[in-house]
Amino acid sequence: MTNTLVVANVLLMTDALSAAAEPNRRRMLQLLGRGPRTVSEIAAEFTSTRSAVSQHLLLLASVGLVEAEKVGRTRIYRVVPSGLRQLQAEIDRFWTDELDQLVADAHAHNARKESP
Repeated sequence: MTNTLVVANVLLMTDALSAAAEPNRRRMLQLLGRGPRTVSEIAAEFTSTRSAVSQHLLLLASVGLVEAEKVGRTRIYRVVPSGLRQLQAEIDRFWTDELDQLVADAHAHNARKESP
């Protein structure tokens, strides 16, 4: 049943921002940001199964954030710099002046609540 849920979640992800929002995939991107790694090396950093890690990596590849190179029976994953730049551009488009104002208003509200 767990694999069915993972596959269903994978099929629903169509963009890099949604894919990178999941904590395990964000951690995988951080690991790969330090350099290429095999699936086994990545899986060693997680408590989930190697199969689950592979599914996450396939999703990240499908949205253009990572790519895999097959060397013999091993897959070596690395980040795709252009994919990360596109993700950053998407985040930048999301972070508007209105969102900055909302954050400022929240901080002002908290400061008023904490004042005696």
